Amino acid sequence: MHRRALFQTSATLGLGALAGCASPGAAQPAVKTPFGVSATHVPIMGSDMLFPVRRIYCIGRNYRAHAIEMGSNPDREPPFFFRKPTDAVQNVAPGGVADHPYPALTKYYHYEVELVAALHKAGRNIPMVTALDHVYAYALGLDMTRRDLQRAMADEKKPWEIGKSFDKSAPIGPLHLASQTGAFASGAIWLKVNGGVKQSADLGQMIWSLAEQIAKLSEAFELMPGDIIYSGTPENVGPVVRGDVIECHIDRLPNLSVKIV
Repeated sequence: MHRRALFQTSATLGLGALAGCASPGAAQPAVKTPFGVSATHVPIMGSDMLFPVRRIYCIGRNYRAHAIEMGSNPDREPPFFFRKPTDAVQNVAPGGVADHPYPALTKYYHYEVELVAALHKAGRNIPMVTALDHVYAYALGLDMTRRDLQRAMADEKKPWEIGKSFDKSAPIGPLHLASQTGAFASGAIWLKVNGGVKQSADLGQMIWSLAEQIAKLSEAFELMPGDIIYSGTPENVGPVVRGDVIECHIDRLPNLSVKIV
């Protein structure tokens, strides 16, 4: 069966992380706590407001060539998702190069450039035709990956959260309002390391469009304002080492650059 046909027929959705058990949306009474915990926010371009991040969802293997390079069959596999913690966010201002720390435990640290969508409407079982109405803004992001740890866990048939969900593993540029950018159905997406092109594709090559991702996610979770979605990376993911400079691009968004330190 062609993979896209599974969008209507698949009864299950592969998920790499557990849903939280809090009840969002309702006002909470003031409580006493032994210490404070910082909230996570992403700047909104052209505004003094900050976008509050509730959950970070990521789709895996959403470009055909990338699915193949990761050993998957893109014509049979339904969409699957995993989560990163909100403190994985690293805000990166456009026009500069932010220091990005090389994480512990890995010797094979990979880049993955992605379009990010930020939601401002709640919904469950959202129809695909209205899914993009839930998008508040878009950004350029990186899904950084400890690939050796991810693969080791996968080989042992264990959850590979340690490969994806760690401090600052989700660098992101400022959000740009969807009302100003329009939808991102197509457009160039690329990534360079030290000036050399490593990833290059078009957003129109996504196997599952952003609207389809939102619709499928909402079957498993009630999506809420503050949720952000990393929409998948093209082929040719690869390693970086300390001193490397990553530059990312998506048409109509400012470039994002980080230096591995």
